[in-house]
Amino acid sequence: MSDLLLLGIETTCDETAAALVRRRGDGTGTILSNVVRSQTEAHAEYGGVVPEIASRAHVEILDHLIALALRSAGVTLAQVDGIAAAAGPGLIGGVIVGLTTAKALALAANKPLIAVNHLEAHALTARLTDKVPFPFLLLLVSGGHTQLVAVTGVGEYTKLGGTMDDAIGEAFDKTAKMLGLPYPGGPEVERAALKGDASRFALPRPLHGKPVPDFSLSGLKTAVRLEALRIAPLSDEDVNDLCASFQAAIVDILADRVRCALRVMRERGMVPNALVLAGGVGANQAVRRVLHKVAADAGTRLAVPPPELCTDNGAMIAWAGAERLALGLTDDLGTAPRARWPLGEVEGVAAPARGTTG
Repeated sequence: MSDLLLLGIETTCDETAAALVRRRGDGTGTILSNVVRSQTEAHAEYGGVVPEIASRAHVEILDHLIALALRSAGVTLAQVDGIAAAAGPGLIGGVIVGLTTAKALALAANKPLIAVNHLEAHALTARLTDKVPFPFLLLLVSGGHTQLVAVTGVGEYTKLGGTMDDAIGEAFDKTAKMLGLPYPGGPEVERAALKGDASRFALPRPLHGKPVPDFSLSGLKTAVRLEALRIAPLSDEDVNDLCASFQAAIVDILADRVRCALRVMRERGMVPNALVLAGGVGANQAVRRVLHKVAADAGTRLAVPPPELCTDNGAMIAWAGAERLALGLTDDLGTAPRARWPLGEVEGVAAPARGTTG
């Protein structure tokens, strides 16, 4: 199989990104450029992402970032083998911006279009960074998603468990907001936790020990709020201790739920080659440490992309596009953007062909 060079475009939330990635015939890959512009400052005063602001920012900067990514990689649009864009799930305004731009480029340059599921991109990134073979267990933890998925191939995903309410990243952000910490909350909670006493507050571990690897975070979040109200006004020490106690609970929950998922996966006849951690929460060092131990205890290894590839970026979209294009999976110009797009609905090689643009 020949090498494939893909342009990837990511606009599903508050990062605008473009990247060039080469997938070699042996399945290994190289990132040639990866340009990301965050909108954190634009949304900080609102304590969360404002969809209209996000989509306008994508419109204003995306063309420039694509040009910069091509220039940084030292290639032209004519040299790429395909154009990949995140087609969902995400904030629909942003998804429309990225997918429409990709369609225009694919049409103008007569290149294949690959409409990438944003979650699939997270799932496959470890194959770019760590050469992880199928099958593997994916723990996807971000501001909008908390899932445990058995990954047996490109387009082959079996959800084993997920959150019943809040995503873990969302719980971090909401806890930070309750405690008066800046947005985005995840890194702020982690920093405060380093200075706190994790044993001070006895917070719950919802669903701990249950036989199905699901998550529930709303009760934990409520427990933090009640403790904060009980001891208000909060000192810096109080905030640090609450953050440390909250993070310790999250770590315990993740360890228990992942052990459960590894067991369920094996019961279904799948022996995982790795536990893959993906999504923004994957940058949390306490989470990484405990999952290294969980993976080792289960006789496998933890694979985590570097922090800059855990958060949203164009390289993961380009890589997922290359993985799909290598299997002949392309999309036509009528492909619709999707605000919701479960991994289980992603098509693989067993699905009917959907056409090409070129």
